[in-house]
Amino acid sequence: MFTGLVESIGTVRALEQRGEAARLLLDTPLTAALSLGESLAVNGCCLTVTGTDSGAAAFDLLGETLARTNLGTVAPRSRVNLERALRADGRFGGHFVQGHIDTTAEVISAERRGEDLNLMIRIPKGGASYFIEKGSIAVNGVSLTVASLAPEQFSLWIIPHTLQETNLGDLKAGDRVNLEYDLIAKYAERQLTHHRRE
Repeated sequence: MFTGLVESIGTVRALEQRGEAARLLLDTPLTAALSLGESLAVNGCCLTVTGTDSGAAAFDLLGETLARTNLGTVAPRSRVNLERALRADGRFGGHFVQGHIDTTAEVISAERRGEDLNLMIRIPKGGASYFIEKGSIAVNGVSLTVASLAPEQFSLWIIPHTLQETNLGDLKAGDRVNLEYDLIAKYAERQLTHHRRE
């Protein structure tokens, strides 16, 4: 379980294709503190630390992970958001984030307005029911609040602190971001759908 509060930014050293899978190597100040088998959210996707390679943290990516997230398109020197799993005695400051990416979405625009950033993102097909104004959404693993909502898009306001501590300031129109819908919204929809079918 994660909170969507990014702990550090990692830099992609390499993405090594291995058939339908891949191995991701990241340079991060967290490497020395990571243990084999530990979970780490990388751009919001829960990955398992499988080793170190010359000081880089290593992760094995399944074909499903490459297909469902934006990790298959990262290039060397790309910056990714990192968060270690929530400790049982830790403070819970964001929202419930599982690290299970639902889909990716296209950035429509990324406009600086003063010191803030306004992001407009296209709502993926079939995803509209998971959005409400002022509701929670995890974008590249960052817990954010939906600022405004239209039938096919939603907007987010990113404050200077978040721009400094995450990779959201790197985004531009056409980029794809990882989305994890709110866990409560997903369970609510499942219950309502299942109830209607009975």
